[in-house]
Amino acid sequence: MKSSKAIALALAIASAFSLAACDGGEAPVEAAQPVLVVHPGDGMALSPAAFAGEVHAREESALAFRVGGNLVRRNVDVGARVQRGDVLAELDPSDLQLQARASDAQLAAAQAELARAGADRARYAKLAQQQLVSRSALDAQDAAYAAAAGQVRALRAQRDVAGNAAGYAQLRAPRDGVIAARQAEAGQVVAAGQTIFVLAADGSREVAIALPESGIAGFHVGEPALVELWNAPGKRLPARIREIAPAADPQARTYAARVTLLADAGEVELGQSARVYLQGAAHAAPMIPLSALQRAPGGGSAVWVVDPSTHKLHLAPVRTGAFGSDGVPVLAGVGPRDWVVAAGGHLLHEGEQVAPVDRDNRPVPVAATAR
Repeated sequence: MKSSKAIALALAIASAFSLAACDGGEAPVEAAQPVLVVHPGDGMALSPAAFAGEVHAREESALAFRVGGNLVRRNVDVGARVQRGDVLAELDPSDLQLQARASDAQLAAAQAELARAGADRARYAKLAQQQLVSRSALDAQDAAYAAAAGQVRALRAQRDVAGNAAGYAQLRAPRDGVIAARQAEAGQVVAAGQTIFVLAADGSREVAIALPESGIAGFHVGEPALVELWNAPGKRLPARIREIAPAADPQARTYAARVTLLADAGEVELGQSARVYLQGAAHAAPMIPLSALQRAPGGGSAVWVVDPSTHKLHLAPVRTGAFGSDGVPVLAGVGPRDWVVAAGGHLLHEGEQVAPVDRDNRPVPVAATAR
């Protein structure tokens, strides 16, 4: 009986010590989760920035009549190929021809007046030699003849202008090219200088794009580029930036730019959609993998950054550039020596302690490399 009580007492004491050990001991520490980390720009090529654009001709001319009138005939349609000197449209020439005839009649009258003034001057010159008229009378005849001669010259110039105006009733192509747009129709009364056609001249082709205000300092005239047509994916044509607008568009806050194709433009059609790849923006900012981007709580983009001293995570908002095929440039928010979590960010949370590893699953000494 006594032995049974002793055994029960021993078991009770052992249980008490066991409970005390559990209550007073520390809870088991959860192992740090391994995460793949990279430096922005390390281990990946700087992908060129891509911009959507549209193919245009190097020279696009708005064609208009030099005189106003009734458009009686339109000889070409949009897309028609024209040669230099081809008649594209015609105005009603009736009024212009009448003006030319009126100028001819005025010139004929002035020439007759000049002939009469010349005859009077010759007669007065003979009389002056015989001293039958005064010198002042002869001077008056000389002045009348000079005035008549000036009137003839003025009316002859007006006649030439009127004759030219009659020829302006025909709108001719100034160079070889393609009609890119039509903005008037037969029967319409048009004013002098009003655009009738837009002619895209043969020759080099360009792609019109818009460059972002945030990275405009990274682009320069003459910078090489590559152009990929939407109907020819994977085939990139060499090109070069020809011009960049000096002022941003007040609405879009972008800078208009023209990229000239250096290759044969025979396979490039006007109005085609294209994508222009520029390297300037990629060199201006470090790149991170697309998988590193997370959604910031207040909107926008963010990345997980590992604190080098504590190995704890912090969600850092970032400002990014144009997306590439496998990466994106970071314009602000992280530096080139920060450790950024490259993948699996949707499984992490703020302040979590992690074990940084590289792409070969080797531990990364973050504290040492962050200096």
